[in-house]
Amino acid sequence: MLDNPRSHGLWEKTAPPPPATERLAGGHTADVAIVGGGYTGLSAALHLAEGGARVVLLEATEIGFGGAGRNVGLINAGMWVMPDNFVKELGPVHGERALKLLGNGPALVRETIRKHGIECELVENGTLHLAVGTQGLIELEERARQWQAHAAPVSILDAAETERRVGSRAYAGALLDMRAGTLQPLAYARGLAQAAMTSGATLLTGSPVISAQRNGSGYLLSSTEGTVAADWVIVATDAYSTGPWQVVRDEQVHLPYFNLATRPLSGNLLRSILPGGEGCWDTREVLSSFRMDRGGRLVFGSVGALRGPGAGIHRNWAKRALSRLFPQLSEIEFEAEWYGQIGMTDNALPRLHLFDRNVIGFCGYNGRGIAPGTTFGKVLAEHILGRISEADLPLPLSDPKLASFRSLKEAYYEAGAQLAHLAGERF
Repeated sequence: MLDNPRSHGLWEKTAPPPPATERLAGGHTADVAIVGGGYTGLSAALHLAEGGARVVLLEATEIGFGGAGRNVGLINAGMWVMPDNFVKELGPVHGERALKLLGNGPALVRETIRKHGIECELVENGTLHLAVGTQGLIELEERARQWQAHAAPVSILDAAETERRVGSRAYAGALLDMRAGTLQPLAYARGLAQAAMTSGATLLTGSPVISAQRNGSGYLLSSTEGTVAADWVIVATDAYSTGPWQVVRDEQVHLPYFNLATRPLSGNLLRSILPGGEGCWDTREVLSSFRMDRGGRLVFGSVGALRGPGAGIHRNWAKRALSRLFPQLSEIEFEAEWYGQIGMTDNALPRLHLFDRNVIGFCGYNGRGIAPGTTFGKVLAEHILGRISEADLPLPLSDPKLASFRSLKEAYYEAGAQLAHLAGERF
């Protein structure tokens, strides 16, 4: 997008084209204005339109331009934090409510895909959280214990079964989560957009919101060439926020994450690496993730930004790491590379903000945007439609809080990933 092959990489090359949209021009009115064309905004637009609301969605660039179009494509349940920490951080009511809702998030994604016929390379064979060493296996055993206490279909695989499923002897075991799976993330975003438009929502791209003002009992949102007057506003810009809700970006610390995609693998290689098609990530502090796309490309990623010296450092590390995991890939070349930013909150859990009366939004997905974004978008729609009261929302309302030492932390993460990968996999 924007003629930058490192913004969306393989996903831009292989996704179906986006639905035709226009820029905001002139004056529009709506029941609900949505700011942001990622999973949350698109899911909210779809469910609001299905509920009979007049919806106008404003996207500053293109559908899926932010994290929705750049991520790995893992449809995970829950968040990074352990299940028990939901209750510790959010309290017993919201903690249990959010855990159940997000645990069922992948099921909602699948249901949405099937209902609207979205072509997005959906694979439903689960994910593998891979244990690096004994300590990694201990961590996963505790994670499995906590999820099993909530009747989740997760299990621990031993090293031999993990090797059979992954095609590598590098791991001490794995946590298999059968709720989860993979998809083509930009294709899913574009499919949600088409479904929302088919249901009656108006989607306008290239239309950044530059001001938001009270307008009687509602709000007036302005872009460069037009306005939208609405009774409600959903802020769905998350880690890529600018303009009136820049505070959403400022309360999160950006963690850069990159992906590289190999050329399509031969039949023999495909039979020896991830034959079941599970999506994978490991327990390292500077983690790695990998999965197959429908074209037989291995998508391999880790923490880091593909800019400046980081581009060469991370690319060379990826070749070394893949050669160690899968010696048969020692001569492999990459056909696409891209990166984006993950918005991290201080407790690795999302936030729910009421910015003003009838101005509401979720944010802070911490690298878990697909299922939570789809889920929370539906929640916002049902709240605005009067089906869910404020007391029944899955997270407590909170005020935005600026992240401490944000710029220093972001510089540290980018430089630290370069140092880790410069030295990594050399011995």
